[in-house]
Amino acid sequence: MNAAVATRLTAEDRRTEILHAAVARFGQTGLHGTSTDLIAKDAGVSQPHRYRLCGTKTELFMATVRWAFDHTVERVRVAGQSATDQHDAFRRIGYAYEELISDRRYLDIQLQAYASTHAEEIRKLVNDGFGRMVTEVIRHTQATPEQLAAFI
Repeated sequence: MNAAVATRLTAEDRRTEILHAAVARFGQTGLHGTSTDLIAKDAGVSQPHRYRLCGTKTELFMATVRWAFDHTVERVRVAGQSATDQHDAFRRIGYAYEELISDRRYLDIQLQAYASTHAEEIRKLVNDGFGRMVTEVIRHTQATPEQLAAFI
């Protein structure tokens, strides 16, 4: 008899699975339109286990926003580091961002994050994430305020 062996995930691995399920769900229906029951189901965990690992619905939403901004800032950093001059940096960063948002998860979460800035804690998180991204763009392009505004 061949019994299937279940692999037990670490809490961190399970959090990652929940986060990925949350990114997909929140990206589609936003903070207020998303059921954490569905997120738990998508991740293959119970609702109490999801809560134990990831906290409240707002905390989980904020984790998805952090995830998206962290990936965006990292892509900008990597693209900018390989640039040969200011114009090349703008070009590389622009292409890197286009490539990033071709994965709709990033664009959808960013849009949902901006739409949820009526909540002060989310607004602060979005301001921080956007600020980190802008700082990274300026670092690699030495953009003037006018160039930055045109680029963004």
